Amino acid sequence: MALKRRHKIDATFSMASMTDVIFLLLIFFMITSTIVFPNSIKVNLPQSNQQAAAKPLTRVTIDENLNYYIAFGNEAAQPVTYDQLVQKLAETPQHDTERFVALYADETVPYREIVKILNIANDNRLKMVLAAKPVHNP
Repeated sequence: MALKRRHKIDATFSMASMTDVIFLLLIFFMITSTIVFPNSIKVNLPQSNQQAAAKPLTRVTIDENLNYYIAFGNEAAQPVTYDQLVQKLAETPQHDTERFVALYADETVPYREIVKILNIANDNRLKMVLAAKPVHNP
């Protein structure tokens, strides 16, 4: 009498391929997150040797024609008047608890315009980060 053998099928699931997919998604989102704050307003920034590590959520832009723009988070920059800018910067703590504001000013903007924005930030106890292009040493 022949004995029937039953083979056990090992039904285990390998997480290796799932882990690879997760790591690829993580890399994809890390790379795309660096492009989250596109600055669609053309501003020729001055150069600087030092770069800030902070990426403020609030961005103020002054172009070469002295037009003001403001943006919070991922939203597009909106043109505003000086008075509207004062009001919007006063509302910054509602949008950003760290209270950091990045200032993108064209290199042709007079210093007095930059100081006006710095004074608004100081009055509202905001921390300003002046945006600049990195210096490329050949």
